[in-house]
Amino acid sequence: MDYAASRDEALARIAAAQDLGALETLRVEFLGKQGSVSGLLKTLGGMSADERQAVGPQIHALRESVSEALTTRKAALESAALDAQLAVETIDLTLPASETPRGSIHPVSQVMDELAEIFADMGFAVATGPEIEDDWHNFTALNIPESHPARAMHDTFYFPDKDGEGRAMLLRTHTSPVQIRAMLGQGAPIRIIAPGRVYRSDSDATHTPMFHQVEGLVIDRGITLGHLKWTLETFLKAFFERDDIVLRLRPSYFPFTEPSVEVDVGFAIVNGKRVLGGSGDAPGHGWMELLGSGMVNRKVIAAGGLDPDEWQGFAFGAGIDRLAMLKYGMDDLRAFFDGDVRWAAHYGFNPHDVPTLSGGVGTAA
Repeated sequence: MDYAASRDEALARIAAAQDLGALETLRVEFLGKQGSVSGLLKTLGGMSADERQAVGPQIHALRESVSEALTTRKAALESAALDAQLAVETIDLTLPASETPRGSIHPVSQVMDELAEIFADMGFAVATGPEIEDDWHNFTALNIPESHPARAMHDTFYFPDKDGEGRAMLLRTHTSPVQIRAMLGQGAPIRIIAPGRVYRSDSDATHTPMFHQVEGLVIDRGITLGHLKWTLETFLKAFFERDDIVLRLRPSYFPFTEPSVEVDVGFAIVNGKRVLGGSGDAPGHGWMELLGSGMVNRKVIAAGGLDPDEWQGFAFGAGIDRLAMLKYGMDDLRAFFDGDVRWAAHYGFNPHDVPTLSGGVGTAA
């Protein structure tokens, strides 16, 4: 496909748009859910790594060119419309002034938007699941036996009632049940992230009874630990907006992955703040555990209705609140939920600053 010709045709049609209505029609035609450019982006998920490396930059360049042209043309049309309006209207100084925007985007909401933007660029979809779960989806299907400590009352918020099949009901302790629901609901291949609220009976400066997690899951043929490492490196470099992020993978244990790895990231202390970047083995640096991950356990793949001899995959999980703390310099997790307007005004984000990879995923207000 001649992407340059497609770009030139699209830019010419955008430049010829005579009003905002016509421009919006073009935006939907190119960048809407069923748009031509959006369709090209979706095809990347079905390509091989070599094909994506060859074609991906051209498709992303096409999207950026069309997006920038739409923004520029929209600004020009709006300016022309305003000039025409001012030419025929006068200002009534007795009318009340328009209100300035109040409030701000909470850092957790901001980080969720950043995660969605970054992973969408890698071909991931966003999946959700219920916060009130049954113990089969939350524990059993994830290879967590009845004797596991997480099933104890001191770790988990249970409900007194059971579901129609006699299963115990609880506030989900992680977003991992979405893995099972996605496999059962859509089959394979799968590329999803599952951000959302989770609940555990724990509370201190770095733990709260309710917090936020993001789960990542890839199921396909021929998936290896190398794919996992590349995905996490690409994600963390984009999220922290640094090219010198260095990861260290340590063997660990999680019931739902085998093998399992803890992911450490190099950091240094700068002006009393922990700053991610560089190797943890470098002078003045250290390693910090950031998230857990691993290859999806065969029992979990089977519980999801798939053949573990045919399908493999990896999964990872990270605390969204912790990611926000590391990126934006917050030091107490409990402040996220205090509702202090002064805290939100200091750390919050302008609702008009939508995170984008081209404009910056972490632009503060």
